[in-house]
Amino acid sequence: MSDAHHAIKVVSRRTGLSLHVIRVWEKRYQAVAPDRTGTNRRLYSEEQIERLSLLRQITQMGHSIGHVAQLPTQKLRRLANEVPATNGARAPLKTAEPGAPKHLETCLLAVRSLDARLLDDTLREASTELGSQGLLQRVIAPLVQTIGELWREGTITAAHEHFASAIIRVFLGHASKPFAGTQDSPVIVITTPAGQIHELGALLAGAAAANLGWHVTYLGVSLPAAEIAGAARQNRAKAVALSLVYPEDDPRLEGELTRLREALPPEITLLVGGRAAPAYRPVLERIGAIEMKDLNHLCSVLDQLRKPATQRKR
Repeated sequence: MSDAHHAIKVVSRRTGLSLHVIRVWEKRYQAVAPDRTGTNRRLYSEEQIERLSLLRQITQMGHSIGHVAQLPTQKLRRLANEVPATNGARAPLKTAEPGAPKHLETCLLAVRSLDARLLDDTLREASTELGSQGLLQRVIAPLVQTIGELWREGTITAAHEHFASAIIRVFLGHASKPFAGTQDSPVIVITTPAGQIHELGALLAGAAAANLGWHVTYLGVSLPAAEIAGAARQNRAKAVALSLVYPEDDPRLEGELTRLREALPPEITLLVGGRAAPAYRPVLERIGAIEMKDLNHLCSVLDQLRKPATQRKR
């Protein structure tokens, strides 16, 4: 007689996986095959709960779900017990903060597993449940921050970051279209300066600006000051936003930022944010750039810039 009597909500609570991930791993990867009641409700056995728990642990260690989903449970146990040769004990895995939306944990899992469909599906689900601004503030912003931390720690590779950037870029491009500014909307140019090759922060800033009705000109990453200034002049931009992520000690960046400010007309506001921005605070203050503390601060500043100069806060 089957011991499959656990409802999917119980399985979610015991494994730490969201309901969405459980269903995706079942349907797409045949990780488990739960029994069904007469009303088509899923029922899971203890062994299936163990498999899902092991799969969660293994994918967080960097294995692709597509490669491990159908392995025998015994093999999954062996993989889960593997310890990297460079480390005497398995380090705790960084996950979403307590109280964070379930979508954030699922997005992190999708990035670790290099599961493009799961990441895209989860972003769509979060957008429906939280709205565009909720998606940016509560899912994508902390996701971007956590991916950066994991990359710096060596927990994930550059391939994982590039994978996430590609999916998020396409998703935000489609999601921002309904909010795209009109011909009369203020223009903001968004990029990263030469030597700064991480683009997730810039993508996030662009989506936030588009949601607020700005016309966003996104230039990609690692551009020289002269090219950024030329694009800003050509587009009659009201602001230029730069994302600084890594490194935090680039000796060339001070000169790039100084040349950019000198090349920009004084009426164009220069906004600079990202985890590496505080390291360059002396030069930012010297050239009169506004340092963005977080996404909320960026949105507040963009709202202020849309107002006539006489109405802006001092």
